[in-house]
Amino acid sequence: MGMREQNYWLDTVSMPLGVAGALPEMADVAVIGAGFTGLSAARSLARRGARVVVVESASIGWGASSRNGGMVLTGMKLGVEVLAGRYGMETTRRLYAASLESIDCVEGIVSEEGIDCDFSRCGHLEVASKQSHFDTCERAAELIAREFAHPQRIVPRQQLASEIGSNLYYGGMVDDSSAGVNPAKYVAGLARAAQRAGACIYEYTRLDAVERGSHQGIAGFKLQTSRGTLFAKDVFVGTSGYTTRATPALHKRIVPIGSFIIATEPLPQELAHELSPRNRMIFDSMHYLHYYRLTPDKRMLFGGRAAFFPETSDTIRQSADILHRDLLRVYPQLRNTQVEYAWGGTLDFTFDIVPHAGQLDGLYFAIGYAGHGVALATYLGAKVANAICGDNDDNPYRDIKFAGAPLGLYNGKPWFLPLAGAYYKILDWIS
Repeated sequence: MGMREQNYWLDTVSMPLGVAGALPEMADVAVIGAGFTGLSAARSLARRGARVVVVESASIGWGASSRNGGMVLTGMKLGVEVLAGRYGMETTRRLYAASLESIDCVEGIVSEEGIDCDFSRCGHLEVASKQSHFDTCERAAELIAREFAHPQRIVPRQQLASEIGSNLYYGGMVDDSSAGVNPAKYVAGLARAAQRAGACIYEYTRLDAVERGSHQGIAGFKLQTSRGTLFAKDVFVGTSGYTTRATPALHKRIVPIGSFIIATEPLPQELAHELSPRNRMIFDSMHYLHYYRLTPDKRMLFGGRAAFFPETSDTIRQSADILHRDLLRVYPQLRNTQVEYAWGGTLDFTFDIVPHAGQLDGLYFAIGYAGHGVALATYLGAKVANAICGDNDDNPYRDIKFAGAPLGLYNGKPWFLPLAGAYYKILDWIS
């Protein structure tokens, strides 16, 4: 079998279908986006009795929610030392605690809703690409244990063979709280759970504009879509890297960055065990990072920022070549193994590389996960849904300033990605 430019995960699942026909005239809450964020919010809102309409421009789970590596990780993109220096230790404690709670949130939903998605608390392994990176891992693990009472285990280079079948790295750090999941099965399960609760999902419905308005004396928002007009008292936006000019304030604060993945043919059991003896979710310490894992059927899934621009046929093919070369640097044992799948998706980065969730211009939102979206998107979707219902949402991201580009030099089109890519390559070289 030759390499297919398609998402491996989607070959493992049957996605639910949305509602046929015209949009209703009115809803209590309109949710934009049928990915982890939007579906988690829709499920929570509908369970509270709200009339929820989910508007999705493609199909359920079409975007990053079905295209990612399926890693349910503790922490955030930025390290705790950076976060503490920026926001102070007390805020960083709350952010880190939320990252741990977010994994419990996913696990709870999977259990409560009976979602068959291969969820497993297998832990993650961060491997150090340089000695200085290993030193940073040691300091971070010590800080996290002391300040957050969360244990992690440092693995020196001479012991790393117990965790990974590669001699490329200088050591690593294990966090047993992280998990793995089949993301397509999980987002399909979230959609079915939201539908059972009463949410109506409308696929292939493009949002064109949102403006304030009123309906029958009720203040709210009028949504212009490709399938007609919908009025909603509240609007929740969960569009991540696929945010458009229909919500301009958010569009100008999100940088869409491509991430690409290849998956090999299924491996013999002995070889799979050699590559990943403990079946961890693995990622390295570089800015231009790689992340990889075994799938439930023992394929090696290997991803990274091979190109910063979002996915096209050209970027997928080019990225597949780059990723295959890098895979063989990590695992030369796979030199005779065929790559069967290659695909891409679009991540959402903010300019401060921190997630944000709350309200902006009257719209509720959760966005900016920077590769940590499986858990945080689920968690923040539910938290902001609680806020819409009038509860104290205990959302640590709500009060973090959500700044846009410096000097306003960004209109939603990431013209600077080649410069950013070069900058991060330099950082990786000198670090």
